[in-house]
Amino acid sequence: MMVGAGVGLAAVGFRWLIVLCTEVFCGREDCSVAGHTANPHVPALGLWFLLLAPVAGGVLYGPLINRFAREARGHGVPEVMYAVAEHDGRIAPRVSAVKSFASALCIGAGGSVGREGPIVQIGSALGSALGQVARVGAERLPVLVACGAGGGIAATFNAPLAGVMFACEVILASFTAEAFGVVVLAAVSASVVGRAVLGSNPFLTLPPFAVRSAADYPLFALLGVFGGVTGVAFTRVLYAVEDGCDRVWRGPEWLRPAVGGLLLGAVLIALPQMYGVGYPVLERAVGGRYGLGLLALLLVGKIVATSLTIGIGGSGGVFAPSLFVGAVTGAAFGLVAHDAAGQLVAPVGAYALVGMGAVFAGAARAPITAVLILFELTGEYTIILPLMAAVVIATLTSALLSHETIYTLKLTRRGVDLDASHQSRRLRNQPITAALGPPPEALPAAVPLRSAAVALARAPHGCLPLVDDAGRYQGVITVKAVADALDVPSRATRSAGHLAVQRPSVTTASSLADALDAFEGASSGGIVVLDPRQGHIVGWITHQSILAAMHPPPASRQAAATLPGDGPQVGDQPSPARQAAVVVPEAGAD
Repeated sequence: MMVGAGVGLAAVGFRWLIVLCTEVFCGREDCSVAGHTANPHVPALGLWFLLLAPVAGGVLYGPLINRFAREARGHGVPEVMYAVAEHDGRIAPRVSAVKSFASALCIGAGGSVGREGPIVQIGSALGSALGQVARVGAERLPVLVACGAGGGIAATFNAPLAGVMFACEVILASFTAEAFGVVVLAAVSASVVGRAVLGSNPFLTLPPFAVRSAADYPLFALLGVFGGVTGVAFTRVLYAVEDGCDRVWRGPEWLRPAVGGLLLGAVLIALPQMYGVGYPVLERAVGGRYGLGLLALLLVGKIVATSLTIGIGGSGGVFAPSLFVGAVTGAAFGLVAHDAAGQLVAPVGAYALVGMGAVFAGAARAPITAVLILFELTGEYTIILPLMAAVVIATLTSALLSHETIYTLKLTRRGVDLDASHQSRRLRNQPITAALGPPPEALPAAVPLRSAAVALARAPHGCLPLVDDAGRYQGVITVKAVADALDVPSRATRSAGHLAVQRPSVTTASSLADALDAFEGASSGGIVVLDPRQGHIVGWITHQSILAAMHPPPASRQAAATLPGDGPQVGDQPSPARQAAVVVPEAGAD
């Protein structure tokens, strides 16, 4: 509840900060529908202020992000998912402040991004900071992070149910009774604070819509397919533009948003409706006030403008842009349906609303969130059935076209596999040198079997590596193989190399996860670690050494194990001297 109340206040402050920055750079509270007129602060510039505003904003937020919190760059949600997956939910507290100012400056200066991604990151950082101050355990800290994310969505959209589902579907990627209940408390707290300050009206003003006949359902299903395809296309264009900006830019990162702001400004001059979040334009599209040609232009323009804003190093979310893209996609689909069937089909606005949910589901693959947020925005239960159908079809279409979502793709490109368990990701990040031990004395492959048997009798692991004359690894020889061969007179005269087993091996460049995979092909003993260039044996790993690297004993236990005067511990091996005292009788004994 403390996290939810704090995020509710943060959401209110963040929205006011965006309005303040927009009025400074644009001269109005919103510039997306009034961008065809000059900025009243600098009327002499005319429409050219649209070219300069992103540059001025980039000059301010570029150094801010680069100096204090580079994770504040981009759309925010993947960074939260990464913190939960790789760092047990630990997020630096400074991220909240940096993300707030950087995103407000970016959106206020014309960045075509949303405020929902930033408030998710801001709320998650607040939840993480509070959990760290309270010394919450690593297994519970991610739940507080999810509380911050869900509270942020709840307060920003005035949609507590959608906030809860977003936190469970996207941030935690799991549903448990405990996590659900705690996130509900945070979302309720955030919504109460937000409504007390901002009122209880939805953030969008939408007219009521209804489905007129059962004939609309096949059209809504078809819209779901288009929504899924559009969501995937939006994702691919977003990262393609970001890759292009990375390849082209060779200057300092703090200057990148300012220089790239010239390209964004050129887009805004051509299409001022792309300025900022663009909720008034979205409302007009849902209201059926745009023609088919302009809707197509807005669709392409929003995808390009959002991708460019993120690509040049801007800070803002992709949640609202995906809703914008969905609204114009659905409105265009509705206009085509009306041209074909006239008044027999639902109003254009109904298709626009369903398109919002379908495209968001296609991009984020969070169907429950998509359904609930549109239901909470409209309050119209009559549209819930076509909305559910379109969202599910969009999700399935997206899954067929792409394995990744608009959030997970950023992490996959970094090498983070969210489908793997936390322990698996931890093992992939640990080098094999953490479990590396000295190799046993290798046997020449040409050594006779009887000599190999003598060496194996002294080997602690029941196997020894074999090398050729140049010292290159040739395989492993085991006790069982030698014993079986010595029982057959015709095979007893062979060399050890004839019994070499090619077990899986690893190199010094491998990880502990690679070592465990290699052990799947080795029944017992150990595995050699090779030099990746020359193929020489440089180390030896066992199951025990991997376990010791995964779970190192506390220093106190290590110290206690070496205290003088302690008797033998469970599992200790007796020393050679103690072994001799046990098995060698004294002279004159019976």
